[in-house]
Amino acid sequence: MTEITATYYFRPKEGVSPDWAARAIAEEQTTGTWTDIATRQEYVHYLDGIIGDIKPSGAGYTCTIGYPSDIFEPGNIPQYLSVFAGNLFGLSKIAAVRLLDVEFSRELIPFNGPKFGIEGVRKLVGSEGRPHVGTIIKPKVGLNPKDTAEVAYEAAIGGVDLIKDDETLTDQKFCPLKERLPLVMEKMDQVKSETGRNVLYAVNISTAGDKIVERAREAVRSGANMLMIDVLVCGFDAVRAVAEQPGINLPIHVHRAMHAAMTRNPEHGIAMRPFCRLVRMLGGDQLHTGTVSGKMEHDASELKGDNLTLTGDFFGLKTTFPVASGGLHPGGVDKEVRMLGRDIILQAGGGIHGHPDGTRAGAAAMRQAVDAALAGIAPAQYAKDHPELKRALDKWGIAN
Repeated sequence: MTEITATYYFRPKEGVSPDWAARAIAEEQTTGTWTDIATRQEYVHYLDGIIGDIKPSGAGYTCTIGYPSDIFEPGNIPQYLSVFAGNLFGLSKIAAVRLLDVEFSRELIPFNGPKFGIEGVRKLVGSEGRPHVGTIIKPKVGLNPKDTAEVAYEAAIGGVDLIKDDETLTDQKFCPLKERLPLVMEKMDQVKSETGRNVLYAVNISTAGDKIVERAREAVRSGANMLMIDVLVCGFDAVRAVAEQPGINLPIHVHRAMHAAMTRNPEHGIAMRPFCRLVRMLGGDQLHTGTVSGKMEHDASELKGDNLTLTGDFFGLKTTFPVASGGLHPGGVDKEVRMLGRDIILQAGGGIHGHPDGTRAGAAAMRQAVDAALAGIAPAQYAKDHPELKRALDKWGIAN
């Protein structure tokens, strides 16, 4: 029988056995409840969760639970989540529980995945085999459309491959999307005419569920070359709805705002890996997963596994480009590339716009840091002949 297999970490409260805790999770998420009930029929037991080996792990335990295929409504992601990530987090006799991973059978992935993937995005940009450099419009809110476009131009002419709105910028009155997008795209056209480079602009279309497809269409009509969705606040189905919409043939940049409310606690919540699998199957071409040198909480081994979930084989679906972001600057690029490889987008906001000589120099410094990493030259050595990189390293140093 086809299953979804979920892996959990859990720590029972004192006096509660690990076997009881694992069974409580399986029953809560399938056919059980807290007491005997008169309505239970024997035939429903074929939908019971199947508990795998329970193994000690840190202060608690890990186990797998296999969920029979018939418990799922194929293609209904909200319903999937209600099964493997539902009420279990509130069980009173379990002190902590974390969903670590979810393995799907092909039959339960009736989705097309990314339209572009890593290779498709590389073709759009015109790059082969190197990490992409991205930036975020900073300050994240407050700039008017004209100044937003000017910041985008400076970053693009300096050498970035991708520019994105920040997660809190959507369609506010100080910077309406219908005004901002055409002005930014005019600047991207200017950059292409001056340099021959194609720079992507991920315009944030995040909004209510019944409006996001029309907002995506409006962005297409206004000349967008990439869309951005805040996946956790919008809901996973927002990505699917846009990705599957006829006439919307643009890569989708997926931001993970709010993720740490679920992913940060190593004992409780939901790890990033299940989110990676969902975003990839639903059509996200790029997804923020974190850095090994930046300002956000991170675990290098877990991050590598998350990125592999996006770039490894997954039922023949195209890959999703991992995005390293959060406190990244040129001094961290060498470590990012050494540990995460070349299939990565190095997304720097303050690490570009905070350069002592401005945004253009900050973008150039990031590209120089990438060139140094690919050539196997230490950043400080490369900086001797590259003043933008030197100024950046003087300000922020080099990540260990």
